Order: sequence, then structure tokens, then C-alpha cells
Amino acid sequence: MVDFKSITDTTDNYNFHSHTQFCDGRADMAEFAKAAADSGFTHYGFSPHSPIPFESPCNMDFEKVDDYIEEFNRLKKLYSDRLKLYCAMEIDYIGKQWGPANPYFNTLPLDYRIGSVHFIPSAEGMVDVDGRFESFKKKMERYFDNDIRGVVESFYAQTNDMISAGGFDIIGHFDKIGHNAAHFSPGIEEEKWYETLVHDTIDNILASGVTVEINTKALADHRRFFPSRKYWKRLLDAGVTIVVNSDAHYPELIDAGRREALGLIHTRSI
Repeated sequence: MVDFKSITDTTDNYNFHSHTQFCDGRADMAEFAKAAADSGFTHYGFSPHSPIPFESPCNMDFEKVDDYIEEFNRLKKLYSDRLKLYCAMEIDYIGKQWGPANPYFNTLPLDYRIGSVHFIPSAEGMVDVDGRFESFKKKMERYFDNDIRGVVESFYAQTNDMISAGGFDIIGHFDKIGHNAAHFSPGIEEEKWYETLVHDTIDNILASGVTVEINTKALADHRRFFPSRKYWKRLLDAGVTIVVNSDAHYPELIDAGRREALGLIHTRSI
């Protein structure tokens, strides 16, 4: 297991969440590795969206997993003198039948696993509620009768089920639903029932002992982090291990938003 606390205690030059050609990333792994090394990173993790048991344009295909591992091993050897590379996956929790705890992932030589929720159940199957708001809005009408509270409650139920099931080292962007929910229903994140859902989720995260990601991907375009900055104090006061990840899909964005988040954490300006 990767000792994230030891790494984050000694350097800010890391990123454990990135996506390449093997899922919905926009460049090859080699371009990301070069960008990380050229930027002075000392630790860099590849974390393609895991294969899942149904079609998804954002997820890695099962038949590409061996190619991913082979390319990782090539790059790990190539950069061994100046950059510690990690082979990981961001594993989608679908439900009891599929998630980070599924035995399939024990067969893979992963250095760590990110557990994330992007899909929630509907009457027509699992629906991806991540991504652009325009798509989310259409899905709200088609699959969920525009019941935004029901969608939010389902997202956090999935998240807490994933925490209970375990099998992962880092929990990814655990309040991500707030972004689209706030566009759909402005002010929803300040409502008492919503905040209670987040705090209940944090209770379970703290009890589980997993590392928590602060995801900076949306900072430039939307001026927000995941989780929301208002929850950072509770996480930091609890002593949880935190990693600041950019969730990069482009090599030039491997550090995007991270320095801002790290500055806030180091100065406790939260």
C-alpha cells in the first residue's frame, strides 16, 4: 500500500489522479509522464476509469487493461531515476455487484485504488450523473422526473455503500454531485438536509480511515473544489490524510488548481 501520509508530509510535488488515452483522457500516458517529470513532480499516479460491466464512453475497456499495465511498466522503468510512477485505477462503485471491493481488482497489480461514484440507479439502469450540466439536465427529466433531492440522496447512498464495502485507498471527489445539483437547484448545497448528508458521509469516511482527495479539476472553470471548501476544516481537524489531486485529463493541467488548494491547507485559510 502507498503511504500517502508520508508522501504528503514531505512534498507537494505529487498527483494521484489522472486520466489518459485508456479512458477519457486527452493524451497518451507518455505525455503525462513527461509533463510530470518536466514539472518537477516526484510522485505521479495513473488512474484510468475502471472497466465496468456495461457500455460507457468514459471507462476503460476490459481488453485494454493488459495494454495499460504494459505501458505503465515501460514508463516506470524509463523514469525510474527521477519520478516515482504508480499504477492505479479510479474504480466506479455501481452497487454490490461491482466496485472497488470486487475480486476482479485483486487480480491486477495496482499500487492503489480510488473509489468514486459517478453512476446512480434509475428505473432504466445505472445513469452517469457526472459530466456537463447540459447532459445532467436532460437525464434529470428522462430518468428522474426532475427529482433533484432524490438524485442527491441516491448519490450519497451510493457513496456510503461504497465506503462500507471498502476495497479502496482514496475516496474521490465525494461531494461531486453538488456541482450539477447546484446548477439545477441554486442554493441546494446550503440546505440543511444536504449538509446533513455530507456530514453523515464524512462520519463514515473518518471511521473507515481512507485517504481523502481534494479534487481541483473544477477550480479554473467553476471556482470550486471537491469536497467543498467549507468541509475542509472538519477533515483537517480530524487528522485525516488528504491528497490534493488535479484529476488531469490533459498533460498541461497536471498541476491545475493544486497550488491554490495546497496554499489554503498549509496556511489553514479555510
